Amino acid sequence: MSSSNLNTSLESRLANKKKVSSKKPLEAVDGSKLNLETKKSSNLAKILHQLGENLEKHHGERQVIVIQDFPDPDALSSAWAYKLIAANYDISCDILYGGTLSHQENIALVRLTGLPATRVLNSAIGEQDLSAYQGCVLIDSQGTNSQMYPIVEQANIPLIVVIDHHSKQKDLEAEFIDLRPQTRATATILTQYIQSGMLELDHSNEEHVKCATALMHGLRSDTNCLMQAKEEDFSAAAYLSRFYDSQLLNAILQSARSRRVMDVIERALRNRIITKNFSISGVGYLLYDDRDAIPQAADFLVTEEDIHTAVVFGIVHNEDDDQELVIGSLRTTKLTLDPDEFIKETLGKDNQGRYFGGGRYMAGGFEIPLGFLGSFNDNSDYTKLKWEVFDTQIKQKLMRLVEPKGNVIASD
Repeated sequence: MSSSNLNTSLESRLANKKKVSSKKPLEAVDGSKLNLETKKSSNLAKILHQLGENLEKHHGERQVIVIQDFPDPDALSSAWAYKLIAANYDISCDILYGGTLSHQENIALVRLTGLPATRVLNSAIGEQDLSAYQGCVLIDSQGTNSQMYPIVEQANIPLIVVIDHHSKQKDLEAEFIDLRPQTRATATILTQYIQSGMLELDHSNEEHVKCATALMHGLRSDTNCLMQAKEEDFSAAAYLSRFYDSQLLNAILQSARSRRVMDVIERALRNRIITKNFSISGVGYLLYDDRDAIPQAADFLVTEEDIHTAVVFGIVHNEDDDQELVIGSLRTTKLTLDPDEFIKETLGKDNQGRYFGGGRYMAGGFEIPLGFLGSFNDNSDYTKLKWEVFDTQIKQKLMRLVEPKGNVIASD
C-alpha cells in the first residue's frame, strides 16, 4: 500500500472512530429506566432498614395484629408472614379479627393451613383483655374496617406498624408505616420483606410452606389470578413458587360455594339495574355470616356482557349485638375508574370524618351503620319499608355519578 493510500485509510478510520465516539453511551439510552430501578431499590432498602430498626426496638415484646372484620386471603396471609418475621426478633404476635370468615375459600385457607388467626366474638370485643400487648400492628387495614381497632385504641395500646396497599383512609400515627396504593397486594409487600432476608423460608419447615402457600393465594386473589399483576407481583410470585404447595393451594381454590351464596348471586341477578355499562343491585337482608356473598355476587355481575362496573349491596344483620350495616362491594374492569375515589365521592364521610368505604385497583367496598334504625324488628312491613328506603337512597347516590341527570330513582 502506498504512503498516500495508507494516510487516507488512517484518516478514514479516525473519522469513523469520531462518529462512533460521538454517539451516546448505551447506558444513557436507558438512563431513566436505570434511575427508576435504582430509586425503587433505594426506597425498598430504606423501608427495610426502618422496619428492621423498629423490630429491634421492640425486641421481646408482644403485639396484637389487627386485620379487617371479614379478612380476605391477602390480609390473612400477610398477617401470618409478619408474625413469622417478628418472631425472628423475639416478638410474639396474635392475629385477631372481630368479624367472621364467610367466604368459602377463606374458611378453607384457615382450616387447611392452620393459619393462626383468632376470631373475637362481637359480644366479647368490648370485654377483650388487651393488657398483655405492648403494641398494635395493622396489616392490610388502616383500622377503618375493624371493630377490634377502636377497642385497641381505647386500651391505649400504641400503634407500632401499619402495612397496607390501599389508599390512605385517615391520618395515622404509627412508628412505621408502609402504605403503597400502587401495589396490587399486601402479600407482595410482605413477600418483598421475606425476599430481602427478613425471613429465610425453609422447604422442610411445614409452617413456612403453608405460609408461602397462603401468600401465593393472597397475591393471586388480589391481582385477579395475576391478570392485573405488575412486575413486582410477578417477582413475588416467582419467589413464592419455590416454596408453596401447589396441591394445597388447589384444594383451597376448589372449595364449593354454599347454597346461601348462590341464592344471593341469584338475587343480585334478578334485582340488578343496568345503565351506562354499570350494573347496580340490592340483595336485601343477609345473615352476618353470609356477608362475603356480596363481593362474590359483584364478581359475578361484572362478567356480564357490556358491563364494566358492578355494585352489589345489602343489609347485614349482626345478631350478636343486634346491629345492622349496609355492606356493599364494587368490581370494575374499567381502567379509568378509581374505586377508592368513586366510593368516597359517592358516599362521603360519617360524623367523625371517616369515609364509609374505599378501594384499591379494580375493587372497593363500603360499610354504612344504620344506627338507630339498625336494630331488629320482626314486623315484615317495617323491614320491607326500611329496605326500600336504603335501597333507593344508595342507588340514588350511585346514579348521581353514573348518570348525573338529577333523576330520582323510585323504589319498586
